[in-house]
Amino acid sequence: MTPREIRTDDVSIQCAVCGRSLLRGEEPEHYLHDGKRRDVCELCTGRAEREGWIREAEGAQIGARAARDRRGLISRLRQWQRSRVQPEGEVGESNGSLGNEIRGSPHASDDLLTAQPQGERHVHAVPTSDELKITRALELFNVSEHPRTVAGVARSLGPPAVAVLPVENSSVAMVTVAWELCWYRYEVDLADERGGVRVADQGYELHELTESEQVANAAADDRGVLQAAASA
Repeated sequence: MTPREIRTDDVSIQCAVCGRSLLRGEEPEHYLHDGKRRDVCELCTGRAEREGWIREAEGAQIGARAARDRRGLISRLRQWQRSRVQPEGEVGESNGSLGNEIRGSPHASDDLLTAQPQGERHVHAVPTSDELKITRALELFNVSEHPRTVAGVARSLGPPAVAVLPVENSSVAMVTVAWELCWYRYEVDLADERGGVRVADQGYELHELTESEQVANAAADDRGVLQAAASA
């Protein structure tokens, strides 16, 4: 059982969601958001969870406690991902909080692990320089459904590191979006604007990435939109 805090009458605790001062004898629920511990009154717990806040008693600490709770957080994330590819009508509710938080986010993707349908290809000229290839890859990524996935996960895990790498002698560029606890690799076909972005791979350990993929040359905003890093 999670121990309850005992506080003196002269200590005022405010709800981090509505700002209301808790009444005498009223105990807050503890949540994690932006790497900080938040006190939430009983009336606002649903709103906190819809906003992607992690209940401390159920989820992983972000930051200092991330290593201790890595297995539980990864397990919930895997369970959520498996539910996205089950046939319609067979999808069960996730028992973990992270899946519910990301699924409840307005930014969460409905097609995290589903490749885009293969239709008629619309071939376009491929840029010749790496700089232009990176720019085109970011443009195609940002008009796909995948920024919603990035934004949804970032609401729980924080901003990701982003690496965009053109594949030599190819019309393909790889976009790797990584957090401490998971990563996603997207394949972008620069010659096909309509069907050119798909999830190529994913994992849970940063050492699974190449050295180049761990060097960020782009960043994501709070909408999951990617932008190239400013040149030095």
